[in-house]
Amino acid sequence: MSSHSTAMDKPKIGITIGDINGIGPEVIIKALNDNRILNYMTPVIYGSTKAISYYRKAFDLNDFNYTHYRDNKFTYSKVNIVNCWDEMIEINAGSVTPEVGAASFKALQKAVEHLKEGLIDAVVTAPINKNNIQSEEFKFAGHTEYFTENFDGKDSLMFLTSEDIKVGVVTGHIPLKDVSKNVTKELIIKKLKIMEESLRVDFGISKPRIAVLGLNPHAGEEGLLGSEDGNVIKPAIDEVKNKGKLVFGPYPADGFFGKGEYKKFDAVLAMYHDQGLIPFKTLAFNNGVNFTAGLSIIRTSPDHGTAYDIAGKNVANESSMREAIFMAYDIFKNRSEQKKES
Repeated sequence: MSSHSTAMDKPKIGITIGDINGIGPEVIIKALNDNRILNYMTPVIYGSTKAISYYRKAFDLNDFNYTHYRDNKFTYSKVNIVNCWDEMIEINAGSVTPEVGAASFKALQKAVEHLKEGLIDAVVTAPINKNNIQSEEFKFAGHTEYFTENFDGKDSLMFLTSEDIKVGVVTGHIPLKDVSKNVTKELIIKKLKIMEESLRVDFGISKPRIAVLGLNPHAGEEGLLGSEDGNVIKPAIDEVKNKGKLVFGPYPADGFFGKGEYKKFDAVLAMYHDQGLIPFKTLAFNNGVNFTAGLSIIRTSPDHGTAYDIAGKNVANESSMREAIFMAYDIFKNRSEQKKES
């Protein structure tokens, strides 16, 4: 996109501050510290000017400038901050407090409200603590489930993406002992549909090639090591393949990554959380992005957590946050192009 377009045309990318005792504020400030980002978008931070200025000062990042969001007006050539709570909340990097959990939820709520009103074009979520955020209003395993419930509510796909590898999971935040009964033919087909469509619409890949991993060691070894691969996964793949989609598998997960097979595909569908996330984070740790595919809105996040152990030390790496912000921008552009063409 040329930076000559008018400021009003630039997408407004919301960024929720996450847990202010974690590394969220630090990676947000560092990712937005390069003013060139304003040539492409108007970043809108949902959180608190106090928290941002606290970390800006603590880390001596005085070049980082922002403006208050007031009177329902965004300032297009600057980073905007929407204050989402009024009370004084003590910042104590690395500690887990209920007040900070409640604050991270307020930031999330405000961003969702603005998304629903069409005031922002996409949202990037900094990490929350999945325990201290729980309340009467937030009873979710994480961001993915919360956004799915708030937008369309049907189904979504936890899609981890980077330049080199994209991995989706059939089952997300559930205990391992519940995985096999949740892996159904219907669910695999649903996730494959979301993944295939997202690769086309959000990532601009016209005929995506998708690999599907088996559930059991050696993809069940012809039923010797479990029947799901032959009875559930294979029929799901065949059904999607018969509709003309390029879907292959099931592949034994270990050799698939070990031999670099993933490089021959545009994306990989794993059966459960760690099966997909361990290879993904090993291969793409600093620049991976978690994208919630299948929703009407665009939501990305860095692929790391609150990292309390390094919070407040000015050593957090902002690459994943920067990638998440630019991916939200790219997906917005791709979807806008698609709309024009249709």
